[in-house]
Amino acid sequence: MRQETDKIKTEEVLEYLGQHIKTPGTLYITGGASAVLIGWRDRTVDIDCKFDPEPGGVYEALQQAKEKLDVNIELASPDHFIPPVPDWATRSQYIGRYGKLTVYHYDFYSQALAKIERGHQRDLLDVESMVKLGLVDRKKIGEYYQKIEGELLKYPSINQEAFSRKIERFLNQGSP
Repeated sequence: MRQETDKIKTEEVLEYLGQHIKTPGTLYITGGASAVLIGWRDRTVDIDCKFDPEPGGVYEALQQAKEKLDVNIELASPDHFIPPVPDWATRSQYIGRYGKLTVYHYDFYSQALAKIERGHQRDLLDVESMVKLGLVDRKKIGEYYQKIEGELLKYPSINQEAFSRKIERFLNQGSP
């Protein structure tokens, strides 16, 4: 079992990957990695990420980083669990350049929707933190949900009615 990851360890991973990939690429981090880098959580179990475009040598670099830095790294992003939110890449927040690697936070609206759909307590607390920090607007989360609603059939593991109720509950939490 690997250690939980904090901000310093997450930055070490980004540095390591940027130095050990063979060609330039873009990394979108999501979930707990975003939470620890921004600071609404101190630790995360793993670093969830998506490469697009995928740099040469990335899988070797990922395996080496996991072993040498004792971290969990998962290739996982919101679009693995919910339909891609239109223009997600343009809303992804720039973090920095690490060697050959350009790093962004995966679009926070996509992250919020995926977390609401999953519905774990920690996920819902993360979304509330995103709202409090001004990373997402509660009303716009509902608007982005409407933009992907027609695509939910392509994700058979999602119960569309249940997801819709979760969104409604979340939107109503912000009402007086």
